[in-house]
Amino acid sequence: MIESASGIILRTRPLTETSLIVNWLTPELGRVATVAKGARRPKSPFAGKLDLFYAADFSFSRSRHSDLHNLREVKLHETHGAIREDILKLQQAGYAAACIEQVTETETPLPEIFELACGFLKHLCGQKPRPQSVFALELKLLRELGLKPDFTMTRLTPGAGKIVQALLKSDWANSSRLQLSAAQGGELRQFLHGFLVFHLGKLPRGRAAALAEHG
Repeated sequence: MIESASGIILRTRPLTETSLIVNWLTPELGRVATVAKGARRPKSPFAGKLDLFYAADFSFSRSRHSDLHNLREVKLHETHGAIREDILKLQQAGYAAACIEQVTETETPLPEIFELACGFLKHLCGQKPRPQSVFALELKLLRELGLKPDFTMTRLTPGAGKIVQALLKSDWANSSRLQLSAAQGGELRQFLHGFLVFHLGKLPRGRAAALAEHG
């Protein structure tokens, strides 16, 4: 059975000397794992189409025996190339992918989370990476999961509480323009660290790198 979808590549890894496993995030099918046979060969029809955070239309043959399906065709739309030009942007995008993989089930519709991921990647391409963008991603993702913090029950200072509310309400561009003091940044970092561990069981990988300062 051949199916079609649009999605973003969250992760790739080698399967054999010539093939790749490609993990997609899609709005209607959620997370989908596919195997791209021969993708590592120089003359593969997949050459130049399968890399992290690429957005594409794709088709696949659904496996009857596993959750790993056979990738057939890929029509590339967007590479988000600016992310690969800045190590901190790449780290923030990687952290976003790790968060999404940790909190979602495979092949479950995720339209809101897909839109959140698309918006975050687009934002990273056009703006300087800042810690507040990561905080905004975490807060918006928690809200979509029904885990938005109850700020009346937190120990955040009034200033940090206002920033959290602004990050939830603002679009990506306005979120990155919010000015945080060093103390407020540290407060939000620690608060969200504890909140994520409590509700998710463990911290998604890559958070420290995503919140690192530019060298």
